[in-house]
Amino acid sequence: MQATVQAQPNIALIKYWGKRDAALNLPAAGSLSITLDALHTRTSVRFDDALADDDIVLNGKRDEAQTRRLGAFLDLFRTRAQVDTRAHVESTNDFPTGAGLASSASGFAALAVATDHALNTNLTPRELSILARRGSGSAARSIFGGFVEMAAGTRADGEDACATPLLDADEWPLAVVVAITTRAAKATSSRDGMEDSRRTSPFYRDWIATVHADLVDARAAVHARDFAKLVDTSEASCLTMHAVMLSTRPGLVYWNAATVDCIHRIREMRRTGTAVFFTIDAGPQVKAVCLPEHAEAVASALRDVHGVEEALVSGLGAGARIIEADG
Repeated sequence: MQATVQAQPNIALIKYWGKRDAALNLPAAGSLSITLDALHTRTSVRFDDALADDDIVLNGKRDEAQTRRLGAFLDLFRTRAQVDTRAHVESTNDFPTGAGLASSASGFAALAVATDHALNTNLTPRELSILARRGSGSAARSIFGGFVEMAAGTRADGEDACATPLLDADEWPLAVVVAITTRAAKATSSRDGMEDSRRTSPFYRDWIATVHADLVDARAAVHARDFAKLVDTSEASCLTMHAVMLSTRPGLVYWNAATVDCIHRIREMRRTGTAVFFTIDAGPQVKAVCLPEHAEAVASALRDVHGVEEALVSGLGAGARIIEADG
């Protein structure tokens, strides 16, 4: 009754920001993402009848609030398996946690796959995506690799709110340069920020209304391998989402000075012939998506931006997968 799984974070090109049902973690609109291969979460789950409570260690630390959150997530699987056994969970990231690099996406995707295997619930990838979403909305996408689309769904029970793969990583092998501008955790979590935006931003409804058309355009761009079209749609989605954040009360300012300077540097490179565009999630880190032949030049340029601590080069990666299992 144990398994170890590796999962990677994903970066949304068409953004997800806002829920239609907070209890079931149902997104208010769909999204489209790419899964990375250079950042990893490794999660081990072991069910043990001798445990009176779940024992959860994240990046070497125990935290009561996280234990409650992950314990409730494990209950979704225990209910399906019809067991009450508690679990020991150990999860580590090789990248900054809670800093706008989608650590919750890879974390809950890894936990879902590991728990499914350890309890022998034999869920399909679609079912795993639905359950991973209950932990983190973006985790539904990290079940899969390459290009992935997340459906918002319309059902009240959320059974149609799941991710679907669009293209495998090797079918359009783009590169992503991740400019890390700080390793500190953000002051406002995505979960709290989304709810604040839904309640207070005057732009929120208009933002939700734009997502469907962006998804249609981005999906077409992915299938046609049309980089120029993906540039336009993705940057617009990113900036529109951050406009909603800025118009939230109080305003959500996830960027820092280096974030803004990276945006300008990327646009300058594109004007001079480099195939690259930016996207930024709820955090200060900048992800520069480019053609593979431009990755090193983009990384070098971003490393020269004042305030950038590191620029990581990644390709597109696979979905969550078992790397060790027993029982």
